[in-house]
Amino acid sequence: MDRLIKIDKDEFIKQMQEEFTATMKAVAEAVNAARDGQLINGSEEACREALGEFRRKAYEKAVQMRIAATEKSVAFSPCGSSSSGLHEP
Repeated sequence: MDRLIKIDKDEFIKQMQEEFTATMKAVAEAVNAARDGQLINGSEEACREALGEFRRKAYEKAVQMRIAATEKSVAFSPCGSSSSGLHEP
């Protein structure tokens, strides 16, 4: 792939909104579940895991969207371009 099409940032945010909300709920639940006097020790690991999973999913979604946008592009040709603009097998 010579040039990848850029993703639409607003569409990316829209597609990640549900995952973002679920992640923030998980962080809030972990902090609320921590016992008094154990706020950091009782919540840090669960928050780190939830945010790490969100980071992975966000990056994966962004990469997938960029590849998908490129593959849908008329200008994209995995085996080079032809003068007619059509891809021959």
